[in-house]
Amino acid sequence: MAKIALITGATAGIGEACAHTFAREGYNLILTGRRMDRLERLADKLNEEYNVKVAVSSFDVRSREQVVSNLDTLPADWKQIDVLVNNAGLSQGLDPVQSGSYEDWDTMIDTNVKGLLYVTRVVSNWMIDNGTGHIINIGSIAGKEVYPNGNVYCATKHAVDALTKAMRIDMLKHGIRVTAVHPGAVETEFSEVRFKGDKERAKKVYDGFEPLVAQDIAETVWFAASRPAHVNINELTVMPTAQATATNIFKK
Repeated sequence: MAKIALITGATAGIGEACAHTFAREGYNLILTGRRMDRLERLADKLNEEYNVKVAVSSFDVRSREQVVSNLDTLPADWKQIDVLVNNAGLSQGLDPVQSGSYEDWDTMIDTNVKGLLYVTRVVSNWMIDNGTGHIINIGSIAGKEVYPNGNVYCATKHAVDALTKAMRIDMLKHGIRVTAVHPGAVETEFSEVRFKGDKERAKKVYDGFEPLVAQDIAETVWFAASRPAHVNINELTVMPTAQATATNIFKK
């Protein structure tokens, strides 16, 4: 029987790359995100390319009601989830705390922290009932250090780091593995979302060096997920060769 992975934020970037990677390895998939058209196109592509089953569910992880209602309505056989990839997350703005946007703060906290908690709350109970599972949280180098004007985004990713460690303890007696993957600079829609669609400004973030791409992180996630059942990768920090810290990047 094929294993099942649930991936949040699967419509682009790391989430989409994870979907391809797990499908390649024979997993059936539950893909979530806010853009149903993208989810449906991705599902069709994965089914055609890898011959796996794909269920899609469009909802906003910021809404507890949407998370619970959409996940609870999944058929019982789709609740036998082996791997949860908590990938949904974003950054909004790059401002000092004294001039930050309340709306941006709410969006980041509600998505990166509360959204992760809402999904985990539901799926972890299924894993406990099933007696197996692996929760993989996508963090960030921003969860290991802070950088200028990153204040609230860094705070949310520090929360992901702390929650991952706490989940590891809570899930220990249930035999459920918990991992955090903390990427450095990855060229995805991340900067474009941060800068509210300013593609030119987003592109400049990656000028002068070779950043990671989404597939690099997807392969790292798969590495953690594919270890033997008695092995838990607690956390992995993955950086471009040209990046030493959040702010130290060698650009040519």
